[in-house]
Amino acid sequence: MNKKVLFVLTSHDELGNTGLKTGFWSEELAAPYYTLTDKGIDVVLASVKGGQPPIDPKSEDPSFQTDTTSRMDKDTILLEKLKNTTPLAEVKMEDYDAVFYPGGHGPLWDLAESATSQKLIADFYTANKPVAFVCHAPGVLKDVKVNGEFLVNGKNVTGFTNTEEEAVQLTDVVPFLVEDMLVKNGGNYTKIADWSPYAVVDGLLITGQNPASSEKVAEELLKMI
Repeated sequence: MNKKVLFVLTSHDELGNTGLKTGFWSEELAAPYYTLTDKGIDVVLASVKGGQPPIDPKSEDPSFQTDTTSRMDKDTILLEKLKNTTPLAEVKMEDYDAVFYPGGHGPLWDLAESATSQKLIADFYTANKPVAFVCHAPGVLKDVKVNGEFLVNGKNVTGFTNTEEEAVQLTDVVPFLVEDMLVKNGGNYTKIADWSPYAVVDGLLITGQNPASSEKVAEELLKMI
């Protein structure tokens, strides 16, 4: 039996009131997708609304391109999967061995507030299945509780740092800061130098600090499944 991992993407494309667009960060989908599929893992894509999720236009800037994003741009199978993502409400946890959330700023608006997403994460976790998040995606854990406690409470976690948010000049635009939220909810938050690859594993919970950490998170997920 092939192992199957669910990727959950944002459907939100407005960057606050700036008039600019956002979405998911392409590297944070591409690197983990190929890390897993190259090892024979079946990856299924879902998004809040289904269909084509928005790609953050900044992540397509030439300065942010990597081998994996270039590979994605030419991968007709993956591009077709992206056009036809499953609506999140139709997803069943029982069909998958793990769940992974790519970041980008979009998830801070829709997935962080989605009761469907919150329940899905809690269901995976209580079914003893890995849950993984990178960059801004740990933000979707904001209201996730297991047995009445915040899932991150007492756990070793990381996520996009306040100084990284400051560097991209969006501190006053985002609905909340990932680092602050994780600390407030009782997480044992750690980080390394801005933009460096860093992933933290605590039991079934895997978190990564920034886009550069996406491959590391996927490698840790691979070990678990």
